[in-house]
Order: sequence, then C-alpha cells, then structure tokens
Amino acid sequence: MSDLFDQPASRAAPSALRPLADRLRPAALDAVIGQDKVLSPDGPLGAMLASGSLSSLILWGPPGVGKTTIARLLADATDLAFVQISAIFTGVPELRKVFEAAKLRRTQGRGTLLFVDEIHRFNKAQQDGFLPHMEDGTILLVGATTENPSFELNAALLSRAQVIVLERLSLADLERLSQRAEQELGRALPLAPAAREALLEMADGDGRALLNLIEQVAAWKIDKPLGTEALAQRLMRRAAKYDKSGEEHYNLISALHKSVRGSDPDAALYWFARMLEGGEDPRFLARRITRMSVEDIGLADPQAQTVCLHAWETYERLGSPEGELALAQAVTYLALAPKSNAGYVAYKAARAAARATGSEPPPKHIRNAPTTLMKEQGYGSGYAYDHDAEDGFSGQSYFPETMKRPVFYYPVERGYERELKKRVEWFAKLRDKRGA
Repeated sequence: MSDLFDQPASRAAPSALRPLADRLRPAALDAVIGQDKVLSPDGPLGAMLASGSLSSLILWGPPGVGKTTIARLLADATDLAFVQISAIFTGVPELRKVFEAAKLRRTQGRGTLLFVDEIHRFNKAQQDGFLPHMEDGTILLVGATTENPSFELNAALLSRAQVIVLERLSLADLERLSQRAEQELGRALPLAPAAREALLEMADGDGRALLNLIEQVAAWKIDKPLGTEALAQRLMRRAAKYDKSGEEHYNLISALHKSVRGSDPDAALYWFARMLEGGEDPRFLARRITRMSVEDIGLADPQAQTVCLHAWETYERLGSPEGELALAQAVTYLALAPKSNAGYVAYKAARAAARATGSEPPPKHIRNAPTTLMKEQGYGSGYAYDHDAEDGFSGQSYFPETMKRPVFYYPVERGYERELKKRVEWFAKLRDKRGA
C-alpha cells in the first residue's frame, strides 16, 4: 500500500527528460537558496533539526520559494518516509489510504512526513481529519500554502503546527539560482547584462518560474546576446501575484492607504498602480480613496473629499483607462494634503458615548412643545434662541441633563483645522463666561 504514495528517487526520469527545476532541486537544506532566516542554525527549522525535535509545520509563502523542496529535505534529515499529496486532487478515500499506510509503516519502526500541498484547499472537516493522526504520532504533517493560514486553516490544526514563513526570492537569490542553472546547462545564457536583469525581474521572486524562463532562453538558437527589447519580444512578463479577494488585495490597499496617510505621493501612486496592474476594479479604489479623504484628512482640508468625489465622477464618465488618471490625481492630492483624523476620532468617541448613555432624553429646554401638556411639563422652557444672543451664541448645554459635558472633537494645528480650533476655543471661552 505504501508504494502508492512513497516516491523513491529510483523512479526519477532520465536527466535529459527532467525539467531544469527538478534537476536543480537541492540535495541538502544548506543548498536551499533564499530561506536562510528559517534554515540557519538560529532559525526555527535549523533549531528544530539541531535538537532532534521536528514538529508539524505549515510552510506559508508565495509560489516558487522552496516549500516542497524543504519538506523533502526535512524528511531526509529526520529519516522519515516522505509522502506527498495535493489537497486539490485528494479526497477522503485517498486520505484514508495515506493514513493506513502511515500506520503500517509505523508498526515497522518508521515514521511518516506527510506533505500536503495547497493544504488551505481542504475544508474544515477534512482538516479536522488530520488531528488524531498528528496527535498519536502516525504522521508528522507539513502543509504548504500560499494563503494566510490565519484565515484559511482551522484553529485546532494551527494549534498543533508551527507556521514557518518563507519569503519571495530577492534578485540576488535569483541570480545565484541562474548561475546554478548555467552550470547545469554547461553554458552561459545568451543575454546582455541588462536583459539578464530583466529576466530575473520577470520571475517576480519565483524560483521555479525563473528556471522555466531560463529553459526557454537556453533553447534559443541565436548568434549574439539579446538585449532587453529582444528578450521582451520573445518572453511574456509573468503576471504579478494579485488576488482581488485574497490577502494580497488587503496587503496592497493597506500599503496604499498608509502611503497616503504618510504623505508620500510617490509610494501612494506606486501601490495604486500595482493594484490597477493586478486587475483591481477602479471603482473599489475610488471608494477607498474617498474614505481616506474623510478618515485621514477630514476638516484639515475639506476640499479633499470634493476632489475624490469629482475624480470618481470623472472615472464614471470616461471609464478606463482615461478615467484612472483622475483617480491617480486624487491619490496625489490626498498624499500632499494636511492630515487630521480629529473628525474620525470624534465620531468614534461620540458613538461610544451614545452606546454608554442608552436612552437618556435631551434636556427639556431643547425639546419640542407642540401641545399644552408638554408645555406644562416644561418642554421648551428656558430655551435661548442663539440668533438673539450676543455673538449669535447662547452657550446653553445641549447634552442630557444627567450627563457631564464631554469633549469629542480636538482639531489639530494643521490646514483648515487651525481655523476650526480657534472657533472651538472661542466658543469654549464664551460658554465658561456665560456660566453654561
């Protein structure tokens, strides 16, 4: 039974038929490129191996960073049988066979490292099915996922496994990988220096994608090194990783929002462009930048909200791609506008106070008194009409009678709110003076 799932090296295809990515798969953990933070002696995996106490793991990282390779090498380093399945193609019957094979292997004195690719694609019930086999030692689970485990995996599963974060490969990592590929191929890539750098950038941090690109380039029959334009004509740039409903979506909109809040128009435009290039709906961006104008600029520049609404309207009239320029200009305006979240903070504080005070009624002097009975009860009695008062300000209290007067709005010394702060302070002095 175990022969169905174990994958011994003796069944590997002849070298000439194997893809370059498979031929360059590292034979030892210290040969893995780009993951020194987790594999070094001080890293989490290095420390586990040194202590001889490997636990179940979730390897979280983008495609092509070595998740499968690391799992294989961990099995080798701990003398565990390596069994690989994919959550996409494996159902309950296949899982039962895997667990039965692992139990049999255990009775023979050998443990099993079960590598589950795309583990986030298993539903809750399927994920729960791993738990008893992890707890009794039948399997040591190593799951691989490109999605945030916090959102995609059960809390029970996460409590029994350590999450290891793997990072996308840097350009330096990709260059090291390309040099290994050239050694394996026995020749240098026919690319000019600038084209070589462009090739690395096309891989977008994905080592497997780079090796696939290198295989294509190495197969070309050309007389002289290619430049960047010739390379671009022959190869398509890899699409940037972007899931409009996944974590990357929220990461990028967070980056855009924080760049605007940090008054960095260049960074804000960069993240705005990244989202458009990833296929984001410009209307979603229009809504979000309008929210930014209210939340982070507010009354420091009341015009900011109008700019955003006009940009949104312009996009609706022009559509893509012309209308996206109006949104980009709004992003730039927001980044350079004076910042204040005083209105946002005041709103949240007022909501909290409203929840805390329940159904406290308004003071009687500002209640309507349309009937004789209500007038007899004192409704409207003592109300001071502000337009008749000195400076157009009566200074009366408008809070519930049992409520101590709070302060929610604290304008900042930036932009137009400087003027509003002067008004707030002026009315506060008049209120004190008139004994409100």
